[in-house]
Amino acid sequence: MTEIGQAPRHHGWRERWLALRNRLVASPRFQRWAAGFPLIRRTAHRNTRALFDLCAGFVYAQVLFACVRLDLFGLLRDGPLPSETIARRLDLPPERCLTLLRAAVSLELIARLPDGRFTLADLGAALIGNPSVALMIEHHAMLYADLADPVALLRGEAGPTRLAGYWPYADDGSTATIDPDSVAAYSGLMAASQALIAGDVLDALPLTDRACLMDVGGGEGVFLTHAARRYPNLALRLLDLPPVAERAAARLSAEGLGDRVACFGQTFLDASLPVGADIITLVRVLHDHDDARAMALLRAVHAVLPPGGGLAIAEPLAGTAGAEPVGDAYFGFYLLAMGSGRPRTAGEISAMLTQAGFIGIREHSTRRPLLARLITASR
Repeated sequence: MTEIGQAPRHHGWRERWLALRNRLVASPRFQRWAAGFPLIRRTAHRNTRALFDLCAGFVYAQVLFACVRLDLFGLLRDGPLPSETIARRLDLPPERCLTLLRAAVSLELIARLPDGRFTLADLGAALIGNPSVALMIEHHAMLYADLADPVALLRGEAGPTRLAGYWPYADDGSTATIDPDSVAAYSGLMAASQALIAGDVLDALPLTDRACLMDVGGGEGVFLTHAARRYPNLALRLLDLPPVAERAAARLSAEGLGDRVACFGQTFLDASLPVGADIITLVRVLHDHDDARAMALLRAVHAVLPPGGGLAIAEPLAGTAGAEPVGDAYFGFYLLAMGSGRPRTAGEISAMLTQAGFIGIREHSTRRPLLARLITASR
């Protein structure tokens, strides 16, 4: 029966084929047959493994968390070690240490040599070179707690989340209730995450013809520090919450950049943005805000840029080819738990930029688009 006002639906051949395919794949009898049929056996095994990995993903993540918390990768930095030595240095019972080591080998974090010793694999070695990733892994303890009941979170019935309390701007954007001491942990995490992508963004963002760069939501100034090193004649400004801006000023002074960077402590909701910059950057900022607040930010940026001034937005985007789980699954649920913002596609950001009055909107290729894509626009 068709609801009143609705036209009857005519299913095309594609929908009929998808329905048939889904019925087949859902059938235990077909699954058993496919697992043994030579022509599709490999696909069936791959799908079985993929489904199991989704079911076991939390366990895999906890294995990684244990490796980071125990500093297993740091222990193996200087070379292979036998399991007995590792157990003693990690203060673990030998058999339980071996359980961790075998799990880490299965996840290709470490490797087992023919003589039985354990050594770093590529993924474990990469983690040593990216301490910001280890910080994020530690930070995920909050996210796991908030996702204990994902259905309640989706329905808005989960109550206050730990991530909402961790990020002070996730509530209402007000700076009135922010304790300066409370920003140390989160601003340090922001600094670590920015360090991971600053080089990639600057590789793709041309600044040679710009005189003054203002980084809005710039944290402790990591991105501006990288920009200062590349462009010694570029004037620099940073805007963030007052206690964060204070930390940024101290950090930038320690870097010898105090005379080049002016730090402003406010939110874009408090007052108009400072004028004078001919390019403004939003590095992992826009996706932290819901649509209304994100539009207010874009309009605030547009209002203070001179004609021909530029805006650069760098963040992971929804719908990134080859990295869909990063933008859509991970950031989708992270921001949901945080209580503010959402991942957006390049098309959605482009539409918002147009609505805010920007022109010349284009995307620039970055080295690691799963971590950050770059969209620029002009006033």
